[in-house]
Amino acid sequence: MPPDPDRQSRRVNVRTPEVMERVQAEVAKHYQSSIVEKVRARDGVLTIGNTTIRLARQFGFCYGVERAIDLAYASRRVFPDNRIFLIGEIIHNPEVNRQLEAMNIVSLPWKEMDGQYDDLTPEDVVIVPAFGAPISFMDKVESRGCRTVDTTCGDVMKVWKRVRGFARDGVTSIIHGKADHEETRATASRAAGDDGKGHYLIVLTLADVDYVCDYILNGGDSESFRARFNGAMSEGFNPDRDLVQVGVANQTTMLKSETEEIQRRIREVITRRDGHADNFLVFDTICGATQERQDALFELLKHTMNLLLVVGGYNSSNTTHLVEIGEKELPTFFIRSAECIVSLEEIVHYDLHRKEEISAYSAAFSTDEHVVVGITAGASCPSNLIEEAILKVFELRGIEASAVHAA
Repeated sequence: MPPDPDRQSRRVNVRTPEVMERVQAEVAKHYQSSIVEKVRARDGVLTIGNTTIRLARQFGFCYGVERAIDLAYASRRVFPDNRIFLIGEIIHNPEVNRQLEAMNIVSLPWKEMDGQYDDLTPEDVVIVPAFGAPISFMDKVESRGCRTVDTTCGDVMKVWKRVRGFARDGVTSIIHGKADHEETRATASRAAGDDGKGHYLIVLTLADVDYVCDYILNGGDSESFRARFNGAMSEGFNPDRDLVQVGVANQTTMLKSETEEIQRRIREVITRRDGHADNFLVFDTICGATQERQDALFELLKHTMNLLLVVGGYNSSNTTHLVEIGEKELPTFFIRSAECIVSLEEIVHYDLHRKEEISAYSAAFSTDEHVVVGITAGASCPSNLIEEAILKVFELRGIEASAVHAA
C-alpha cells in the first residue's frame, strides 16, 4: 500500500487499563525476581555458609526502562496482526531485545536508514526506543504515515528541550557523550535547532575537553580541530565562531563526576577568556536513575568485598560507568549473564580497555575462606538476570538453589 502524503505520523496511546494489566503481569513473569526482592528486604545482604552476597541499594530497571518495555509489550497486544518495527533496540539489554524479537517486533537500523524505511506503510507500527531517535528518522516514519509508539525517556526529552533552547539563543551545545550512541545522536539532531542552523560539539573524554579549552583560550588550526571531532560536530562547525557562547549538556547516562568536571573546566576557560562566565550555560541533565545507581555503588564500595559483578549489556552506557567506578577499587567483572561465571576459577567478562570479552582467573572467588561478592547492575538490566547471577555464585560455592530460596 503506498503511503498517503496527507496522512502524518499518528502517535498512538497503548496504555489502556485493560491492556496494561495483562502486559504488566507478562513483564513481571519475564523479568522480576522473588530472590532479589527478598535480599533487598534484608538490607541487600545474604550470607549462607562461607559466602556473602551484597547488593547495591539501587540497581536494575529504572522507571524509564520499565515504561519503554511496557509500551513495547502493549504494542503487540493492541496490534496483534500488524507489522511492528522498532528503531534499533528498545534498551541495551540482549535478554529484553530477544523477548521482543520472539514477539515478532522487528528491529530497524538506527545508524543509517535503509530500504526497510521506504517499505513502511500506514498500517505498520513503529516503536521509538527509550533513547529516542534522530529527527531525520522521525520525519521518515512520519512521511510513511505509520502509527508510532514513542517510548522516549522523559529525562532524555528534558535534554532535548535544553539544547533546542541553546540553538534558539545562538548558543553552541557541547554534549558530553558517545558520538555513536543512539541517545547522543538523537540529542545532537535537536541541538541543530528547529531550523537546522544550530551548532553542537560532542566530547567524550577529559582529553577532548582539554583540547577544546585550549582552543577557546588560545585559538588554533580550525582544520585540525574539525579533523579531531569529525563525526562529532554539527555540519559547518567553525570553532572560531561557534565556541564563543557555549552550553553544556550530556548523554543522560554518563559518569556524573566526569560531566561535572567537564562543566568546571569549560566554565573556567570561558571566564579566563572573557573575564566573566556570561557566555557559559549549564543544565544538570544526568538522569536521576543513573545518578542513584552510581551513588549506590559508591556506598557499596565502602564495605569490604572480594570482587564485584556488574551485570548488564556490554553496549549499555550507564552500566559501563558502574564498571569504571568499581574497577578502581577491587576486582570487577562486567558480565552479560550468569553464564559468564564459568567456574570458581574462570569468569568471562567484557574488558572496557581492550573492548572485547575475555576470560579471566579470579583467585578471590575460588578461595575456601569466606568470600563477599558485590553485585550491581545498570538501569537496563532485569532482576531475573541478577537472580541468576546470585544463584550461580552460591551454586559454585557449594550451596544449592533450594538453600538460597529457604534463606
